[in-house]
Amino acid sequence: MICERCKKNEATVHITKIMNGVKHEVKLCEKCAKETENLNLNFGGDLKLPDAAFSFQNILSGLMDYINQAPQSTTRSELTCESCGTTYSEFRSNGILGCSDCYGNFNSTLMPVVKRVQGNVEHVGKLPKKSGKGIMEKKRLMQLREELQRVIAAEEYEKAAEIRDKIRELQKGE
Repeated sequence: MICERCKKNEATVHITKIMNGVKHEVKLCEKCAKETENLNLNFGGDLKLPDAAFSFQNILSGLMDYINQAPQSTTRSELTCESCGTTYSEFRSNGILGCSDCYGNFNSTLMPVVKRVQGNVEHVGKLPKKSGKGIMEKKRLMQLREELQRVIAAEEYEKAAEIRDKIRELQKGE
């Protein structure tokens, strides 16, 4: 694809902007993208290109802003990590959590974002060969316990006894 500005080089920068439901696209070569700080690309205004490459923190912060576009409640904006003192508003502005405890303290706002971005909050990818067996057994044990609770609630006691026995077998193996 050829650069829409210089019409010479191959376009490597693709900019898409959606305004009022209308999609506008511009394809530029790296040189034109670097040379032009403010681009007036028939988007109805100027478009600033970022100085640096996108970082995970910038993307996460932008997602948090997008997902939480509804007016903030006072409790959400006042959330603070008990361990490091990072506030929710600081996290939203820079996309970086202060410590591992922040995940627990901001759980109610983080998990919907993670679930929306990744589709799930549990890892479902590949596992290491050496430690993967233990992880799979723990996951299987957890699934059996959940199934046991469902079967008991449905009053299927014979099936519950079978599941209980499977759970005991797995626990003996640990």
